[in-house]
Amino acid sequence: MGGTASRESMVSSSLPQPDGDEPAIGPAALMRMVFSGADLADAVQRAANNPNPAHMLMGLSTISQLTGSAELGLEMQAKALQMQQLYRIPAGGGQAALRLLAITSPGPMMGNTPLEFLLEGSDVALDLLYMGPGLPFPAALPDHDVLFIAVAGSDENRQLLQRIASLTSDWPRPVLNRADHVAALSRDAACARLQGAPGIVMPTTARVERQALESLGRGELSIAAIVGDGDFPIIARPLDSHGGRGLSKLDAAGAIADYLQARPEETFYVARFVDYRGPDGLFRKYRIVLIDGHPFACHMGISADWMIHYKNAGMEESAEKRAEEAHFMSSFDADFARRHDAALRAIAERMELDYLVIDCAETADGRLLVFEVDSSGFVHALDPVDVFPYKQPQMRKVFDAFRAMLASRVQRAG
Repeated sequence: MGGTASRESMVSSSLPQPDGDEPAIGPAALMRMVFSGADLADAVQRAANNPNPAHMLMGLSTISQLTGSAELGLEMQAKALQMQQLYRIPAGGGQAALRLLAITSPGPMMGNTPLEFLLEGSDVALDLLYMGPGLPFPAALPDHDVLFIAVAGSDENRQLLQRIASLTSDWPRPVLNRADHVAALSRDAACARLQGAPGIVMPTTARVERQALESLGRGELSIAAIVGDGDFPIIARPLDSHGGRGLSKLDAAGAIADYLQARPEETFYVARFVDYRGPDGLFRKYRIVLIDGHPFACHMGISADWMIHYKNAGMEESAEKRAEEAHFMSSFDADFARRHDAALRAIAERMELDYLVIDCAETADGRLLVFEVDSSGFVHALDPVDVFPYKQPQMRKVFDAFRAMLASRVQRAG
């Protein structure tokens, strides 16, 4: 299967959804219910009653993952994908002005670019095609206006991304977030690409085997031999971990043995720790998204703890923190984005992705401290409007920019 002509034939095939086949309940609708504290009993019943067994299992899989039964949820997902690889999320109102096909991978619901949250309620119809071990590339696909590679950049996905890159190299439709560029989002590869970029601090991230960490802990190996640009304290985390899983600050070599005793993994990422506290002693972590190279604010977490996750930063409980976040969003274009213009442009140019999420902070000397760049960071508008009234307008800017990018790619393809 090769050549643009054969690709054109493949993607123009019509795969209509069977009459009366209700789509699986998507993660955006379900997570909105969870955020609001709603009873999921009705959602469970609706998913269980879906006449399509694959959609039934996929809906129940999402519910299981959201309610803490991740292993069960992934088992149901695997069964669903053996029946069906393509899942359709209709446009809001049912009338599609634009058709987006996304290639995704099996696994946790936040393991791919969360496109449904970016497109919730829009006039874009979204087809999700799952690819991975035992899930071949279909001989025919639904016609679409744009293809988006939603698979996350990770070691686990390296071979899959190589395969997708080969399959989509001469695609007859516009392709966003090309797979070979997504593959450069592993922590060490991204760090290497951003080294020396103007206005950016991103400590060297080294991939380290367990045995080397053990040697470091016994004093047989120096930290400089691993990361080359610093000393203790260091940050350690298992390979491909996200959401703070296994993330720890190790203040001295003696802390490594205890850390490894609690971790079963064999490979880790290690980088020097940068103290990014502000003058008031608080840490501030920002989530920025680059859409077609343009930066947008998504959230700002403020905490006394260096390991900030927005949900545990106490933003909902603090009117003062929310007021600061609201100011950050309202002044973003004239303040933060302007101050870090060179850094943000360098990230866009070096990473070469149409859609990119940046988790970052600011150093004491005013540079952009980059923790991570990826394409699967959670970007949403699920926070309660009565508590976070300033977020809806800001996130609407993000969603509108994403929709405009899709339309611009279609227009360019002419």
